[in-house]
Formats: sequence, C-alpha cells, structure tokens
Amino acid sequence: MPDKDGPVRITKLGHACVRLEQDGATLVIDPGGFTEPGAAEGADAVAVTHEHADHLDLDQLRAAARANPDLAVYTNADIAARLAATDDLGARIVTVAHGDTPRIAGFDVHVYGARHAVIHDDIPVIANVGFRVVGTDGALFHPGDALTVPEDPVDTLLLPVQAPWSKIAEVADYTRAVRPRSTIAIHDALLSELGAGVYQRNLNALLPDSGYERLHPGQSREF
Repeated sequence: MPDKDGPVRITKLGHACVRLEQDGATLVIDPGGFTEPGAAEGADAVAVTHEHADHLDLDQLRAAARANPDLAVYTNADIAARLAATDDLGARIVTVAHGDTPRIAGFDVHVYGARHAVIHDDIPVIANVGFRVVGTDGALFHPGDALTVPEDPVDTLLLPVQAPWSKIAEVADYTRAVRPRSTIAIHDALLSELGAGVYQRNLNALLPDSGYERLHPGQSREF
C-alpha cells in the first residue's frame, strides 16, 4: 500500500480522462482529444493506455511537460517507440507492460492487459494497457479500451460504457466479472444526455451492487 495518508480524489476530465490526487501528488490518465485543454497541466505524471486520439493527445502532453519539467509519461511500448525520436517528449517516456508494478506520482500501480478490444476484423488490433492505482482505502482500475479483468481486487472501476467495440451486455458482464464496489462511467463523449440516461437506467438495473454513477467533466469524488 502507498505511504500516503489522505483520501484519493478522482476528477472526471472528459471522455476517458481522469485526474487522481492524493497528498499533493497528481496522476492524470488518458488526456486525449476529447478532453478539456490543459487537463494534464499540473500533473506529476501521466499514464496513457493506448494510442487512439481520444486517449492520447500530444498537445496535452506537451502542455503538461512545459508546466512540469520533471513530468514522466507511462505507457506501452508502441507509444514509447512512436515518441522516442521526439526531442520534447521522448526522454520522458517510461515503458510499462502487463505485470509491471511501477510507482507513479507516489501511487502504487499495477499494469494489466496488452491489447485493445477488437473493433472489427478488418481493423488491426493495437496495444493497450490498463492501470490499477492503489489508494489508502482500495484500488481503482482504468482499463483503457479493453475489458481486462485484473487478478487483484478492484474497488472502483472506471467503466468504458460506450465505444465502437462494445455493447451494453458486454459492459455489464465485464463489470460483474470485476466485482467493484463502485463504478464510474468513462468513454462516454459520444453519448447524448438522453443516451447516457438510457445507459444509466440499464446499468443500474443490471449492476445493483456495483454503485454505477456518471460524473460530468469537472466533477470530483473521493474513493
């Protein structure tokens, strides 16, 4: 467990991006093109699950790097290779893979998964890693664009509720397999408010023990 004492605050920053803060340290996961500008500024570290533009935006990373000369970016080998030649970001990249247990911005993190979910047989499958972040009162898991079930317990699941590669039956069954105490919707930028309401009603009914909720951009809570 981490040597931090305070609670972890999670803030939703649009689509699949979240900010985790504890005792003055900040970790931002997946600041992408659907995320508010400046979402990663002020972070001690950034974690990126995969290379799709809604999860990885180089302008977001560069802004965070300008704000913090010591910023480190943790991501998979494919993204690391892509950024290795860039003068402004290449030296900041830390490559992680399934089974790694890095300490990121003071958080103990376990890395799970290797591949993005299949969108279509005609579309190549890319690399994707998920990040299980351990707090003082439990663990939070961001799976990226995959339905990876960690071997270790997950108290708060960041659930990708809507994507070109998923349907609600898979989303519900995945949550049941992970068995979190609370579930926060992510990957929801393509949903209208009406659509988000439909998902909420269905997932509340299908997952009565998983504490499903949807935070709007800028909303926070402790876990």
